[in-house]
Amino acid sequence: MLFAGLDLSRKRVDVCVVDENRELVLETAKPPDLDGLRSLARQLAPLGPISAAIESMTGARFVHDRLEELGWEVQIADAQKVKGLAPLACKTDRIDARVLAELGARDLVPAIWLPDPAVRGARERARFRLHLVKHRTQLKNRVHATLMSFGRPCPMSDLFGVAGRRLLAGLQIPEPWTGTLRASLVLIDDLDAQIGVCERQLRELGADHAYVALLQTVPGIGWVLGYTIAAEIGAIDRFASAKKLVGYTGLCPRVYQSGSKDRRGALAKNGPVYLRWALIEAAMHACRTAPYSARYQHTARRLGGSRGRKIARIELARDLATAIWHMLTRDEPFAPAGPALHLAA
Repeated sequence: MLFAGLDLSRKRVDVCVVDENRELVLETAKPPDLDGLRSLARQLAPLGPISAAIESMTGARFVHDRLEELGWEVQIADAQKVKGLAPLACKTDRIDARVLAELGARDLVPAIWLPDPAVRGARERARFRLHLVKHRTQLKNRVHATLMSFGRPCPMSDLFGVAGRRLLAGLQIPEPWTGTLRASLVLIDDLDAQIGVCERQLRELGADHAYVALLQTVPGIGWVLGYTIAAEIGAIDRFASAKKLVGYTGLCPRVYQSGSKDRRGALAKNGPVYLRWALIEAAMHACRTAPYSARYQHTARRLGGSRGRKIARIELARDLATAIWHMLTRDEPFAPAGPALHLAA
């Protein structure tokens, strides 16, 4: 068995191959496209079976899938954990590839879970909807800023409803602001239509998803957040405990402990950003409901100010993640008093 480390960049993939004794067999570089990967596989085919490792980054899944089709055994390594296992004083693409090959030969590759094509597709749909919503929000904020720049107050709650559009149509402001305002409204209408298409697709697909119906029983989670959370979690059985799922969300603080000193830092933010967003968004709604309102208000008052509300929301988001783990592993709807106990006979 040979062990290959691959360091991917935009224009090439550096490859280092070592044997079971960690002796260098080959160092080379290929284009990171299908032809380059096929050429690499043909070059190494006479040398026997190959186990490869590549760092997680954009394009790594393409390399993983194509090399597996060509008969390789490929793992995608967690980039942060690789740095922890092998800190380097000198970092180049060739050295990174050698480090990955060495980790593979020692069976120390910190491999990440790789979602199947169905889960990848679900994630892309939910993430693209969020991408469109962010663009629409930026455009709406720009329109509000234009009104403020010319001292025009907004008397209605929805500036982009019927009454708001009538107000915007009658505005007397100079160029080029009139043109940018008109273009912004056209783009907002187009984004509304595209978001509507995305939401119809998510609603149809979410109806058949095993997790979405259960997630909608959680306070603060509707079908859009339910679909997003289900897609980002993937398979719940890959998390051995609720703590593992909470850690995956990146909502836990960093811990700095040495001797008698024990300090908590900022949030780790080491998981999917879209999962954190969905849980925080759900917490903002759940904090007004009976199961969580009292605790949220207590934490917010105890810490005070805007900081207290932010920490209370993060704490509530962690509680929601814990509840979600119990619900999905037990296949039970949300229970305010906690998961039902199954007593042995």
